[in-house]
Amino acid sequence: MMQRKPLMQALFGAAVLAASAFLATAQAGPRLDKIVESKTLRVGTPGDYRPFAIKTDTGYSGHDIDLIEAMAKELGAKVEYVPTSWPNLMKDIQADRFDVAVGGITRNVTRLRQVDMLPGYAPFGKVALVRAADKDRFRTRESLNQAGVRVIKNPGGTNEAYVLQNLTAAQVSTHDKNAEIPALIAEGKGDVMITETYEALHYARTDPRLYAAFIDAPLTPVNTLGFMAPTDDADYLRVLRFAWELVDSRGAVREAAAKWLK
Repeated sequence: MMQRKPLMQALFGAAVLAASAFLATAQAGPRLDKIVESKTLRVGTPGDYRPFAIKTDTGYSGHDIDLIEAMAKELGAKVEYVPTSWPNLMKDIQADRFDVAVGGITRNVTRLRQVDMLPGYAPFGKVALVRAADKDRFRTRESLNQAGVRVIKNPGGTNEAYVLQNLTAAQVSTHDKNAEIPALIAEGKGDVMITETYEALHYARTDPRLYAAFIDAPLTPVNTLGFMAPTDDADYLRVLRFAWELVDSRGAVREAAAKWLK
């Protein structure tokens, strides 16, 4: 009898472990299960924010596109891109239109109260994109907030929030397609576009008519961008975060920055 007791305890312990493993599998998150079964990761993006995600006739490209494609590969899934917009970004992710959102999304408390966000990347501040001919006109925050200044904003994001809160004296208009606003500024149809460091630098480099103001002294404290994910499946979030850490450890985040952000 004394010899059987350790054996029975060992068998009981094995049974408990087996049952625990079965329950863990049975209770795996439905979102993760769906991605694994379909081998498809649905990625939402406005696709209008260079250099992070831009939609062209040939598909999507950009910093975030390179990274989410690498992460999907680690998940054994292909990417299915789902168009969205900045005003509808939060509503669409909460309505389960996609599994993750990318494309230059600012990490902030307002968003983190409703969704999860992956680790931050690409430190930035709010800056102003203006005409190169006007660079001496816009040297201070006060110079932006004048009655004669025409500001064009894109709806639904943190750039719009900054404009509405800080440029109350300026003439503010809205243009739905973010990627078209720099050309409007260059053509003299507006004076200022509030955006982030990297977008302003991109357009200033590609169009000599434009100038990125406040690069050395941004209008806001430094923040970071991040991929946005729903919070309905803890297993999915754990695996998604692991995929980010894996591609980061292999140098993909550094390579994307060198390719798109320099």
